[in-house]
Amino acid sequence: MSDQWLTDYGVTIGVGALILFMVFIVWDLAKRSHAGKFGTMILYIALAMGVFGFLIKIIIGYLLNNASGQ
Repeated sequence: MSDQWLTDYGVTIGVGALILFMVFIVWDLAKRSHAGKFGTMILYIALAMGVFGFLIKIIIGYLLNNASGQ
């Protein structure tokens, strides 16, 4: 296992694990604060926007690294 592999996949796996942990945190926050259905939905939409941004970052990086010189 090289340092490059750890850099490439370790960060992605680590952020994925943190996202799963944040799902639990949002669920617990919504439950403890009695946010209701609408409040819980807003909290999860905010979390989903962050996840979407992370996925877009990965896709853009892949496209830039594999772009042809045409």
